[in-house]
Amino acid sequence: MILRIGPLTLRLCLGLVLALGAVHGFSAAFPVPAAAQDTGQPAADDAARAAQRKAFAEWLKGVREEGLKRGIRKETLESALTGLTPIERVVQLDRRQPEFVQTFAQYIAARVSPWRVKTGRERIAEHRQALDRIAKKYGVQARFIVALWGIETSFGRATGSFSVVQALATLAFDGRRSAYFRKELFNALEIIDAGHITAASMKGSWAGAMGQNQFMPSSFLAYAVDEDGDGRRDIWGTRADVFASSANYLRKSGWRDDQTWGREVRLPEGFAAKLPELMPKSSKGCRDLKKLSVEKTLPQWSALGVRATDGKPLPKRPDLKASLVLPDGPNGPALLVYGNFRATMRWNCSVLFAAAVGMLADRLR
Repeated sequence: MILRIGPLTLRLCLGLVLALGAVHGFSAAFPVPAAAQDTGQPAADDAARAAQRKAFAEWLKGVREEGLKRGIRKETLESALTGLTPIERVVQLDRRQPEFVQTFAQYIAARVSPWRVKTGRERIAEHRQALDRIAKKYGVQARFIVALWGIETSFGRATGSFSVVQALATLAFDGRRSAYFRKELFNALEIIDAGHITAASMKGSWAGAMGQNQFMPSSFLAYAVDEDGDGRRDIWGTRADVFASSANYLRKSGWRDDQTWGREVRLPEGFAAKLPELMPKSSKGCRDLKKLSVEKTLPQWSALGVRATDGKPLPKRPDLKASLVLPDGPNGPALLVYGNFRATMRWNCSVLFAAAVGMLADRLR
């Protein structure tokens, strides 16, 4: 006897078999037809990536041509740019930078940690001779050089693992800040062309900050120093070059070794009412400069009722000008900061960063 099954019954049976197969792990034995499982999205993604790689390759041709016009050797361009592809992770990090929400106390606690204080003191003792020499040569106290080193890369432990050339090329191609990153890309190629480092060894952050003091390529060209005299400005592996480059950056930013960074102070009751008249009318370039008040001498701040944290008067130094900064607003801590604080903000335009460097340096004395 032959059992006849209609088309509808056959489809129902096939559906039941496929469902049972999926439940019991037999989907490989009964594969779902491609048309039934493919939404078309993976193929579309692959096509988009292929189109992006093609556009990136065409864009790199323009980079090569401009590089040659800038005087960068063909061999350098070939070694640095051949085989490059965009790094998706770099674009994601650039577009999804987390909003900064840490308080002043949280930021300082994370960076002026017991480990950094202990390790910083050990590094000062370890490199005492080189640091003393560099401090005297550039006019920057050794403790500030080491504090910057510690906060930027944990004393050289965390310098970044991205290819700087590839990361900068990705960001320059992406378009959000293409003009800036294109300039930094050519700066990086110029550094490679000069023989300071190879393209393969030029590692850094996703945004292109390099070495143990996290210089952007433009900062490298402006401030990096060949302190050991080997013909290379090696901020990746030569400690003398790292220390001297940091000191040179601060010196050229206006650092004075007869001053410290500033101090925490105590404000009188109702001082918040005076804040509007003490704040600058405008600040170009660095947004955080708006958090710093106009400069006054220490006697002038004393006349306004500002005192040291222990309630004692401020030093009687009419030659020393300072600005008031309230990192968490009128109800938070108050700092009086000097010219060296502003010099540190030229390194990183952040009140919290500059305060962390100063406070860590104080702990390293």
